[in-house]
Amino acid sequence: MTNPQTETSETGFRERESLATVSRLLQAAFILSIITIIYNLAEGLVSVYFGLEDDTLSLLGFGLDSFVEVISGVGIAHMVWRMRQRPLQQRDRFERQALKITGTSFFLLAASLIVGSALKAIQGAQPETTVVGIIVSLISIFTMFFLMRYKLDVGNKLNSAPIIADAHCTRACLQLSVILLLASGLYELFHIGYVDLIGSAGIAYFAYKEGKEAWEKAKTSDLNSSCDDGCCS
Repeated sequence: MTNPQTETSETGFRERESLATVSRLLQAAFILSIITIIYNLAEGLVSVYFGLEDDTLSLLGFGLDSFVEVISGVGIAHMVWRMRQRPLQQRDRFERQALKITGTSFFLLAASLIVGSALKAIQGAQPETTVVGIIVSLISIFTMFFLMRYKLDVGNKLNSAPIIADAHCTRACLQLSVILLLASGLYELFHIGYVDLIGSAGIAYFAYKEGKEAWEKAKTSDLNSSCDDGCCS
C-alpha cells in the first residue's frame, strides 16, 4: 500500500526541482541577453570608428545596426528579468516603447544607408580598405552562432516563444555578418567600389525588415504573437 505522505513528499520534491531548473534557465537567458548587449556595444564602437576611418559604408551601417540591437537587447533583458519574478503573457509599457524606438531606429538606418549609397555611387567614392570589416564580420559570425545556439537551447527547454524569438533575432544578426563578410572580402580581392555599396544596401534591407517586425510587435501586448520568425522582440 502506497504511503500518502511519501507521495506528497515526492511530488513536492519534483515541484521544487522543476522550479529550480526554470530559475537556472531564466538566469542563463538573462546572462545571454547581457552578453549580447555588451558585445553589440563593443562591435558598434569598433565598426563605426573604422567605417568612418576607412570610408566603408557597409561597415559603418553594420556598426550602427549594432547600436540599434543594443536598444532591442535592453528590452529583452528587461523582459527576462520580469520572467524571473513571475510568468508573463503580456509586454509591459517599457518593452513596447523599446520596440517602437528600435523599429524607428531601424527605419532611419535603412533610409540613411540608401541615401549614403546613392551619394557614394554618384561621387564614385571607394573605401580605403575593408580588412577591418572582414575581421569584425568573422568574429561576429562565431559570436552570434554560439549566442543563437544557447538562446535556442534555453528557449526550447523553457518552451518560451519570446526567448526563441530573440534567438531568431541573433540568427538575423549572423546573416547580417555574412553580408558584411562577403562585401568586405570581395572588395579587398577585386577593389570594385560598388561591392561595398551593394553590401550596405543588403544591410539596409535587413534594417527595414527588422524595423517593420519591431513595429508590428509593438502594436500588440501578447508575448506569444508572431514569434515563429520574429526578430528583436
